[in-house]
Amino acid sequence: MAGAADELSLVFQALADPTRRAIISRLRGGPTTVGELAEPFAMSRPAISQHLKVLERAGLIERTADAQWRRCTLRTEPLDEASAWVDRHRDEWNERFDLLDERLRELKGQTDA
Repeated sequence: MAGAADELSLVFQALADPTRRAIISRLRGGPTTVGELAEPFAMSRPAISQHLKVLERAGLIERTADAQWRRCTLRTEPLDEASAWVDRHRDEWNERFDLLDERLRELKGQTDA
């Protein structure tokens, strides 16, 4: 179980950065070269490469070499696992928020009286 939790941590850490989220969004359209991925960002190629390494380590992308082209492909399995984890906990979080809301209304009623 610790392995799965560690992998999930890598996914959430990778998704925490807006540049990496934008890269993932661009990859939804299909495999893309590193150069094409770098185009819209005002940063150096080494900086883009660092972001790609984080995404690759989290299992969110796969990089392949095809002649002189380096292509990146989105891997959705880690995103599916992260989504499933959130879904499993959503009911518990909503229940706790409902209880908190109820308690705050009780406290407000006590101060209004």
